[in-house]
Amino acid sequence: MRNGKQWVGAAVAAVAGFALVNYGNIASSIVVMVLAVVFLLVLMTPVLYPRSLPDDASQVLATEKSVPLVYWRPGCIFCLRLRVALLLRGKKAVWTSIAEDPAAAARVRSVNDGNETVPTVFVGSEHRTNPSPSWVVEQFV
Repeated sequence: MRNGKQWVGAAVAAVAGFALVNYGNIASSIVVMVLAVVFLLVLMTPVLYPRSLPDDASQVLATEKSVPLVYWRPGCIFCLRLRVALLLRGKKAVWTSIAEDPAAAARVRSVNDGNETVPTVFVGSEHRTNPSPSWVVEQFV
């Protein structure tokens, strides 16, 4: 999450500099900065993701529905890429935030050499870390 916060700060600084150079006045620069910050906050929060369930409930639900179980973290650009690439199919998958559930974080660490690397996608007993969106699409029955 720390890296995500650093990128947000860098992005806001870049937008502020761009706005000041290109628009020349403070008022329009502030408007551009506010819009950029709102956009970044939407991308960095769980707005695009279905409600996160506890790990045990999400495993059961993913098995019952025969859909991928995606472990993610707010602020993860790779999770965002996967979510956007899946479009409407992404809502069918089960999404569990490792930031909200220690058991989910432990499961991710158990298959990633102790690292909390996300997105980690489980389909049955198989898992992939940061898979291509096309692979995840193929897993929907």
